[in-house]
Amino acid sequence: MKVAFLDRDGVINNEIDYLFKIEDFSFTSNCIKGLQRIIAKGYEIVVVTNQAGIARGYYTVSQYYELTAWYRAELRRYGINLLDVFYCPHHPNGVVPEYSIDCVCRKPNAGMLEAAASKYQIDKDQSFLVGDKVSDLEAGINFGLNKVYLVETGHQISEDDYNLYQVYPDLLSIPL
Repeated sequence: MKVAFLDRDGVINNEIDYLFKIEDFSFTSNCIKGLQRIIAKGYEIVVVTNQAGIARGYYTVSQYYELTAWYRAELRRYGINLLDVFYCPHHPNGVVPEYSIDCVCRKPNAGMLEAAASKYQIDKDQSFLVGDKVSDLEAGINFGLNKVYLVETGHQISEDDYNLYQVYPDLLSIPL
């Protein structure tokens, strides 16, 4: 299957540090239309998101799951069904001991994408990744994807990164 791997914060929702409250969640510009277009082109959508706020003690796994269930339900209202969501709760400088590790799942490592590949039959040649940070793209590259795209809906993009990567205003603008 062909898969669109998407980062969450800054790609699907507007960037807020350590987002975990439903009332703070809002979709990025053209997110809904972009996701609908991706699905219409035959892609499955898999979210891959670093959630260091868990390791840092800002919110719990349960709070993360609550927000995830809520935004997935919101997307379904628009006919957008996510195939899956993978998250990394780890950070080497965390304060919650069980999550304060250097792991293989935290982007730029490819662990979350590899977990998706072990669960689903993913065609890497037809799949792509969209992120708002270079570390997102590096995860896709480390996984073996040929197509990785930066979007301007999240973190500030450096001039060097504009020259090194394909950069688009939002999800609706990426080439499919």
